[in-house]
Amino acid sequence: MAYEVEPPKYVRLAQTLQGRIEDGTYPPGTRVPSENQLVQSFGMSRPTVVRALELLKRDGWVESRQGYGTIVRGHPAVVEQKDRRGREALERDESQTPGRLVEVGQVPVPARVASALGLPKRAKVHVRRYLIEEDGEAVELVSSYFPAGLVDGTDLDSPESLSGSARQHLETRKKIRYDHVTERVSARLPQSDEAELLGMPAGTPVLSVLVIAYDAAGQALQVSDVLLPADRQELEDTYRLN
Repeated sequence: MAYEVEPPKYVRLAQTLQGRIEDGTYPPGTRVPSENQLVQSFGMSRPTVVRALELLKRDGWVESRQGYGTIVRGHPAVVEQKDRRGREALERDESQTPGRLVEVGQVPVPARVASALGLPKRAKVHVRRYLIEEDGEAVELVSSYFPAGLVDGTDLDSPESLSGSARQHLETRKKIRYDHVTERVSARLPQSDEAELLGMPAGTPVLSVLVIAYDAAGQALQVSDVLLPADRQELEDTYRLN
């Protein structure tokens, strides 16, 4: 017999409010009903309402403003963009992606990658670095790192663009299974070779999405560092001033 577990009340309330934001009932820049109004409208306790609003704030749907209440931010595009970048890094088919493969082979493991893969600082890792271009302009640099022994018997050491994703190759050839992913977003100055590949002026930062893929046992299988020129990223938000 299969059992279905109903989500907690605060999660159901957050889902309902999110649906109203998505369908335009609560447009960007407007106020969400007050805690008292939500308590009365949904017949839920104040702690339940507070937890639901905190969940929406955490996920980027709303924000609190001193003296004005809880304001709708709209669809959390920043969060969605980050998730899309991470998924694409794992699922990307190089043969179908505009751009070029700029590096393949073993390299000393970068410090932040060593930490993610659980490797000593002087270890070697296998890297595939792909420069994505649009209309002749570099828009994204993806460096995917793998434990050196993991690529044996796969096409990951090929200097040609892969047909299919690195994940597909590993799951098919090595009989492993990707289970879950974590992402770390930060800003930093690029290294000289990264800046050159991206065609960036000196001193311009990059946005880095570090995507770490694990198996079910928690062993890291792949780390992809997705670099985006900060001067070419545009985020938009709409809100009222009154």
